[in-house]
Amino acid sequence: MLERLDLRGRGPDFRGTLPRPNLVGEAPVAEVRAIVDDVQTRGDKALREYTARFDNVELDEIAVPASEIGAAPGRLDPALLDALREAAESIEAFHRHRPSDPDTFERNGISVDLLELPVARAGVYVPGGLASYPSTVLMTAIPARVAGVKGIAVCVPPAPDGAIPAAVLAAASLAGVDELYRVGGPQAIAAMAYGTETIAPVDVIVGPGSRRVSLAKLAVRGAVGMPASFAGPSEVVVIADESVPVDYVAIDLVVQAEHGPDGLAWLITWSEQVLDAVTRAVTALVEQSPRRAAIEATLAGGGYAVLVDGREAAMAVSNEIAPEHLELCCEDPRAMIPLLANAGAVFLGPYTPASLGDYIAGPSHTLPTFGSARYASVLGVEDFLRRVHVISADRQALSLAAPHVAAIARAEGLAAHASSVMLRCEPQPIS
Repeated sequence: MLERLDLRGRGPDFRGTLPRPNLVGEAPVAEVRAIVDDVQTRGDKALREYTARFDNVELDEIAVPASEIGAAPGRLDPALLDALREAAESIEAFHRHRPSDPDTFERNGISVDLLELPVARAGVYVPGGLASYPSTVLMTAIPARVAGVKGIAVCVPPAPDGAIPAAVLAAASLAGVDELYRVGGPQAIAAMAYGTETIAPVDVIVGPGSRRVSLAKLAVRGAVGMPASFAGPSEVVVIADESVPVDYVAIDLVVQAEHGPDGLAWLITWSEQVLDAVTRAVTALVEQSPRRAAIEATLAGGGYAVLVDGREAAMAVSNEIAPEHLELCCEDPRAMIPLLANAGAVFLGPYTPASLGDYIAGPSHTLPTFGSARYASVLGVEDFLRRVHVISADRQALSLAAPHVAAIARAEGLAAHASSVMLRCEPQPIS
């Protein structure tokens, strides 16, 4: 079930030595590019054709009426509605808890203020198909609303009957979503990037998705903004020792594999006893799971049980993977944080499973995958804001700076740049 890797004696540099799925092969890239180009050209007609082909749904209306979204909370089980409300409040509270506005920067008479301006429209992709994800609606749309985005459009693949699950609609209502469309896959990304007769183009696209959805985001980058992270198939690395119950570790490996294909689930330990016990426990859990086939397929391509020499080697392996989720299920987990270099989110100790972050802790669960945690971050309010500097100087300040500006400008062969400052330092004619 989990492929065993013995990396003892092979540290501390694991660069280029660890297995990783190939999510960006030539065939899927070409297929996705063709879909994106077709939607850009043919708009709604292409959306309907691809939805019929990939989702087996003949779309009548692409947009979900606002009245249907507004009525959805009343259709939910009260316990689920309460849970979604609690999650929404936690997510909003976390994202409103930002550092105070920066003071004006001043040096040598030049002042610089920082403005943070929200984009006008944000597009959110919410996966569907095998499962419904109301949590993803909350985790993506609420940070956009906190940022001040005025138009939030969500695309969700329709269920086989063409409907959007009530829980997803209710989450959209709680999150203040403005528009919701029953379309998924690369075609949804193209529609939000370029616009169709029904869907107006957006300024930024966020949200996790399958390999094809993530490739579509890469294909439209430039036409629309998006976070630097590759928010693709789910990943977890669990570093474990004998201090945490085996069942806790095993279930958390299965949790991420439950999301579907192309994901990663790594157990890293320096104890053969832990490795053997967790491997057996994972096998037993998968055999009992209602989603056994999907989990087995994920673990077959991305499930590993790894032996290393100790805590430092374990973190070195994890840093090379740069996982979406990193669980430190070991004694004194906080002491390992100084060894951390790359991860989307870190969960400390036996009572902080990744599921806590997936639903209710507050930070978004839209995290960097496929190694993009090496350079990218969790989705946040900042992904919907543009930073604008407002610079001001008086004549005295410019006179101090002008010789330096002119010297650099002349070195770059830009005479007009030099003249633009020196001209202002010359005596002004008397009118």
